[in-house]
Amino acid sequence: MTEESATPTGATPTGETSAHADPASPTSPVTRRNVVVGGAALAATAALAATGVAAATRGTASGDGTTGANGTTALAPVAAAAVCSLTARVTEGPYSLPGALVRVDNRENKAGFEVRFVLTVVDLANSCAPLAGALLEIWHCDALGEYSGFVGNNGHPGADNGTFLRGAQLTGGDGVVRLTSIWPGHYRGRAVHTHLRVHTNVTLTNNSYTGGNLVHTGQLFYDPTVNSRIQALSPYSANTTPETQLGNDSIYDGGGATSGLMTLTALGTTPSAGYTGTLTLGVNSRA
Repeated sequence: MTEESATPTGATPTGETSAHADPASPTSPVTRRNVVVGGAALAATAALAATGVAAATRGTASGDGTTGANGTTALAPVAAAAVCSLTARVTEGPYSLPGALVRVDNRENKAGFEVRFVLTVVDLANSCAPLAGALLEIWHCDALGEYSGFVGNNGHPGADNGTFLRGAQLTGGDGVVRLTSIWPGHYRGRAVHTHLRVHTNVTLTNNSYTGGNLVHTGQLFYDPTVNSRIQALSPYSANTTPETQLGNDSIYDGGGATSGLMTLTALGTTPSAGYTGTLTLGVNSRA
């Protein structure tokens, strides 16, 4: 943890509340970095960027033809934007841990609705070409708002192995990384979100990584309408803490895809079937 230490059980994490300084402010402890994000930048997907949702139809192709187990078609990686937009780097928050496991599936039998992350990393230093061989790691809380390594901080004590819902993968030659996890729950003071970091030049060792250069720290966000439906269902409905809505979040600035709002594609006809979340994220590997 490089931002701040974990807070006592039931307390609001400092650095992730509405009382925290505006992330865009020069006096904020949240540093800024020139990062490029181009989610849903093609004309065919421009409307989706505004809402963060793509309607999935059973048996209808929606990209690369990858079909889920229930017969629905998963969304293909979003193409890199023709014009790159700059956005701010945001806080990693108080629940980061070093040395994420390099794996595709982060769930470890945690209850929740499946999310298939399909994230494309492009490099501003190379005309927004795909950035191959970068390590992208994600972490987020479980359905009750608890992070591995800090279980109990959101008022729901339980078993804690320090690794659930944390993981990383290397991007392929197309800049794409695919990770499977669950839809996060919520905790006090923050809207539902997933943290991410992008590293270059890492060394893989013992199912984890060492070294490398950190080129981006950010957060992924979820369509609030879809999220409201999910948070009302089990196991999310057992979360006893108040939920902050996306429009009131202290980190998300309302910028849509350029601020980390993913495009969602349903994997079935009910929320419990899960979603694919896509975003094209650009970084300057030479910064």
